Amino acid sequence: MTLERTAAPRPTWRQRVRDPGWGLIFVLPMLVLFVIFRFVPSLGAVGMSFTDYRLSGEFTFIGAENYRRLIEDDLFFDSLRVTLLYALMYVPLTLVVSLGTATMLHHVVRGRGLFRGLLFLPYVTSFVMAGIIWIWIYQSDGLINGALERIGLGPVAFLTGNQAMVLGSLAIVSVWKSFGYSMLILLAGLKNIPEDLMEAATLDGAGAWAKFRRITLPLLRPVIFFVLVIETIVAFQVFDTIYVMTGGGPARASYGLVYMLYDQGFKFFDFGYAATIGVMLFLVVLVISLVQRYVLDRENT
Repeated sequence: MTLERTAAPRPTWRQRVRDPGWGLIFVLPMLVLFVIFRFVPSLGAVGMSFTDYRLSGEFTFIGAENYRRLIEDDLFFDSLRVTLLYALMYVPLTLVVSLGTATMLHHVVRGRGLFRGLLFLPYVTSFVMAGIIWIWIYQSDGLINGALERIGLGPVAFLTGNQAMVLGSLAIVSVWKSFGYSMLILLAGLKNIPEDLMEAATLDGAGAWAKFRRITLPLLRPVIFFVLVIETIVAFQVFDTIYVMTGGGPARASYGLVYMLYDQGFKFFDFGYAATIGVMLFLVVLVISLVQRYVLDRENT
């Protein structure tokens, strides 16, 4: 007796239109909000970058004059350098802390939910509150310097020292504030690694470090690169921590691109030039994200 496989009937054109239509109806409210509050303002900022737009609402079309001015502005390149240095400190440190805490949580048997909530708690606090807390920790009679004085090392100027000290101190605050998000993403990636591979490696005599290096890291590579892209974007958008803790100082040692955008737009009310800085910031982040995406695709293939 032979069984004949009957082909499934092809959906009619009404079904092909109706099914995606229902999905569009469900996402339509969020799509409308995205277009109104994200897409349209972004296009408006691009258009504003070609104008001399003032607080009164009057504007004059000046073409690429703002971009020429930006290329000749030494402050822009100094701010870009500060932002790059900050990203080079913040992104690797965030990845290491997030991966370390995710790995520990993955092996915790009892109280996993409690520890996860405690580690994620800084992420849900505001940057302003985090900045105020860490100003007290970093100040000359604060928690860290108090401990250093007891062992005879003296006070350290965390927020008023050289550029490396200031940016490193700010990066530590941002890592403490933000690592919980990446930790949860990496923890989800760890849970998707088959336990059979770990058991087989244990039977073959592999230690914890060998299993982590040979199994965990290769299988976690797509998640790690996703975290790198997200945290790089976060690093280039840093503003709250700088605004609360240093105000761009000392001597503009922490004067990043977004802080420069804020000054031009809301201190000097030069909205056209501020929009130009925002467009250039978008292009810089886009190029870095594309490079990371290229590396991700190459590693996966």
